[in-house]
Amino acid sequence: MKKENNYSITIKNKRASFEYFLVETLTAGIVLTGTEIKSIREGKASLADSYCSFKGDELFVLGMHIAEYAMGTYNNHDPKRDRKLLLTRRELRKMKNKVQEKGFTIIPVVMYINEKGLAKVDIALARGKHFYDKRESLKTKDSKRELERMDRY
Repeated sequence: MKKENNYSITIKNKRASFEYFLVETLTAGIVLTGTEIKSIREGKASLADSYCSFKGDELFVLGMHIAEYAMGTYNNHDPKRDRKLLLTRRELRKMKNKVQEKGFTIIPVVMYINEKGLAKVDIALARGKHFYDKRESLKTKDSKRELERMDRY
């Protein structure tokens, strides 16, 4: 008897593309405890206000909120704890060099569960937008929406 995995969990950081220019993206594994992965499978996580930072030679995601698991008892996790990201040494070195340049930061864009049942995070090397860039983003978004309305009728 084969067990089916119907995990289609995708948690997005909706503000990321509005606040930043996404220069380069990578997929990273994430170190989680048992109650954290169960909570993510229920869709109870948020990437809002989260960012990545180096501690020594390791990359951690800070500010990511994963709600406590309802059935977790005393084994439950801290919802806002720092979580380690799993990347190769070459990728870590490359990202660290880029972040040391002025204006670059690393932000998590999407968290999902892959076909093997493992949690993955897409992180992006990003440069912050100015106010006038954000206005331009809103204009293009509005114009796309208007065109879609016209196409329907």
